[in-house]
Amino acid sequence: MNREREKWLLLMLLSIIWGSSFILIKKSLEHFDPFQVGALRVLIAGIMLAPIAIFNFKKFPKERLKWLALAAFSGNFIPMFLFPIVETEISSSIAGIINSMMPIFVIIVGGIFWKFGTSKRQLIGVGISFLGACILMLSDHGGGDLKIVPILWLLLATFLYAVSTTTVKSKLSDIPAKIMSSFVFFYILLLPSLIALIFTGFFQNFQWTKSEFVGLGFVSLLSIFGTGLAMMLNYRLLNISTPLFASTVTLLMPIVAVIWGVLDGETLTLIQFFGGTIIIAGLIFLRSKVKKINNS
Repeated sequence: MNREREKWLLLMLLSIIWGSSFILIKKSLEHFDPFQVGALRVLIAGIMLAPIAIFNFKKFPKERLKWLALAAFSGNFIPMFLFPIVETEISSSIAGIINSMMPIFVIIVGGIFWKFGTSKRQLIGVGISFLGACILMLSDHGGGDLKIVPILWLLLATFLYAVSTTTVKSKLSDIPAKIMSSFVFFYILLLPSLIALIFTGFFQNFQWTKSEFVGLGFVSLLSIFGTGLAMMLNYRLLNISTPLFASTVTLLMPIVAVIWGVLDGETLTLIQFFGGTIIIAGLIFLRSKVKKINNS
């Protein structure tokens, strides 16, 4: 498969997986508190990827561990706690709109810190798709009042995702995706997630009931697919595309959320169909390449 087809396939797969993660977070929060959901999500991913990390221990360039740590904590640790915390206070509509701002943060962070250039065509594409995401999410009539603090937390999480994405592309893009993802969750984040889980009182308070095992099932699905597998696919996508292109997954995720709603018995409205069409139209503009600015 050529790279052009591969990157679009990866984008679609990630949109489906991450777009489905919100419902798994919601189900997990019915059984555990937000800190436990975040810690369990990272811990289970670390355990799952342990064999790959151990087998490939000597294959990661140790001089670049600092960049891997930056990418890990900004993209795979702190946001894992912020999103469950925020989802207990604000509507999915507001969360979706803010999460869709990631391409904008990628443009800002990539331009300031890593000197990534952005074409006018890409700016237009991001703008069109973001407009479609706003239309799609505002079509949800179940929204609540605006709450400033949770919104600020979501903005921080989205900004951190952009930091992680641009760091990986600039400093780690030549490292195989499976090695990078396994090192992130096993060698860097496994111990911090275990410590966080201990401080939440999870092991002392866990009840061996059917309800809590059901909760573990939801968190495990979220961790295996929405964290471990998804990050492996995401790192591969960053290997073969640009940070801006990879970040457009957040623009497609609302479409997946609407599809989940339809499968759950909701009605697909005309405005939702219109919003989804605008998102896809904007992505068409993202086929042009990004050139890196020469500092010399």
